[in-house]
Amino acid sequence: MDLKGMAAIVTGGASGLGGATAARLARGGARVTLFDLNAELGTAHADAIGGQFMKVDVTDEGAVAAAFEQAEALHGVARILVNCAGIAPAIKTVGKEHAPHPLDVFRRTVEVNLIGTFCMIARFAASLAKADEIEGERGVIVNTASVAAFDGQIGQAAYSASKGGVVGMTLPIARDLAQHKIRVMTIAPGIFLTPMLEAFPQHVQDALGAQVPHPSRLGKPDEYAQLVDSIIANPMLNGEVIRLDGAIRMAPR
Repeated sequence: MDLKGMAAIVTGGASGLGGATAARLARGGARVTLFDLNAELGTAHADAIGGQFMKVDVTDEGAVAAAFEQAEALHGVARILVNCAGIAPAIKTVGKEHAPHPLDVFRRTVEVNLIGTFCMIARFAASLAKADEIEGERGVIVNTASVAAFDGQIGQAAYSASKGGVVGMTLPIARDLAQHKIRVMTIAPGIFLTPMLEAFPQHVQDALGAQVPHPSRLGKPDEYAQLVDSIIANPMLNGEVIRLDGAIRMAPR
């Protein structure tokens, strides 16, 4: 699928993996709408790449539906959806003084990372299913999981469960949407230089990067965006999860 002139929606598009993806899609000629909760960063990034920003909570079905309508009015029916919105709490199942993991945090993590992703997919696919085909397909969905879905570390029970759910639903959704000529893929990134890691001291960043077999460094957000670009371009990529991690297998901590 050629990006030029295509409408695209990127959740978590204000910064990090989503920000890099939005920028790369815009450079390729796509008309990009960013969904994010950070209005300040989102507006600035949308202005910088010539896109549009909408403040959207992906767990709010009504807000998502309204934002899709606005985005469609601006750019037409979206053909590309990239789900990058997510949260990553680090809490042990049993914490200090034998305190149990707060259930509200576990529930919120699943709500944002898994249910929010599915909410976006369902709304996107329902709108796109009515559109005309372009060279044998209608569009592409790219989700973001994590290597934590496979190699969850200490303190990542909620995060790993939510990302494991994204991995698990990739193939059945691809099969669901095959009749509508919509492809579904998931990327499972390793350790990437996102805003959260940029806040760490350089020696901590270097130590994390050294854990990666090759290349022995942190991943760059644009390398994630490059893979999104390749998925969009290759019509045989469907129903699969790709680890983007430099061959790392995470240790328990």
